[in-house]
Amino acid sequence: MLLSLPFYVLVLYVLSKKKNLNGVSTPTYLWAIAMGVLGYYLSSLFDFIGLQYISAGIERIILFIYPTLALLINRWLFKVAISKRQWVSICITYIGIGIAYWGEMQYFENTQLFLYGSIMVLLCGITYAFYLVGTGKLVPKMGASSYTSVAMISATVGIFTHYLITEDFTQFPPYLTSESPILGYVIGLAIIATVIPSFLLSSGMKRIGSNDLAIVTSIGPVATLFQASFLLNEHIGSLQILGTILVIVGVLIVKKRDA
Repeated sequence: MLLSLPFYVLVLYVLSKKKNLNGVSTPTYLWAIAMGVLGYYLSSLFDFIGLQYISAGIERIILFIYPTLALLINRWLFKVAISKRQWVSICITYIGIGIAYWGEMQYFENTQLFLYGSIMVLLCGITYAFYLVGTGKLVPKMGASSYTSVAMISATVGIFTHYLITEDFTQFPPYLTSESPILGYVIGLAIIATVIPSFLLSSGMKRIGSNDLAIVTSIGPVATLFQASFLLNEHIGSLQILGTILVIVGVLIVKKRDA
C-alpha cells in the first residue's frame, strides 16, 4: 500500500484540480472512507489471517459466497427482492461450498485451526460483499476514479495505523529494500494487483451495478483455485472439483436474467 498510495493521491489531486469533486457531500465522502476501510483494510486483514491456517484453494471457495451475499445485503438494507431463481442459486452455491469445504477438511489434522481460518475468510467475504454493495451506491455520486482514490487512501491509513500499532515502525520494512528478493513481487502486488484492478472494478461497477459485478468477479476464486494447484502444488480433490462446479452453476443461475 505504501507503493500504491502515490497513484491514488495523484489521481485525487488531478480530479480536484479539474473540479470533478464539486458537489460531493461530506456524508458521501465519509461513506467512501468507511467503504475503503471495510473493503480493503479489514477484508484483506481477515483474508491474510485466514490464509495462515487454510489453503489458497479453499479460501477461494469460501470467498465464492460474496455474489450471493451481495444479493442478501441488497435485500436486507435496500429491500431489493430476491427471486425464486436467485434463492435456488444461493442454495446450490452453499451446497457446493459445503461439499468442497468437507473435502478439504479431510487433509487437515488440526480442525480447530482450520475452522478458525475459515471463519476469518468468511468475514473477508462478508466485508467485501458490503464493500461491493456500498460501492454500487457511491460510485454514481462521486465518479469511479475519485471514489476509488478516496477509498484506497483511507484503507492505506487504516493499514499504516495497524502497522504502527503491531510492528516495530522504527525499522524500514526489509521487503522494500533494493536487496530484497521479493521486492519485485511487492511492486507487482502494488501496481498490477492493487492499483489497476481497483480502478477497473469501480469503473465496471459504474456500468453494470453491484450485483452483476459481484457475479462477474467470481471468476477470480475459480482462477485462484486452479492456479494454487499448478503454481503452489496445492491438492485439489474430487470433492473440491464437484463443489466448485456446483458453485459455478449457482453463480450462473444468478447471472441468467429473467425472460
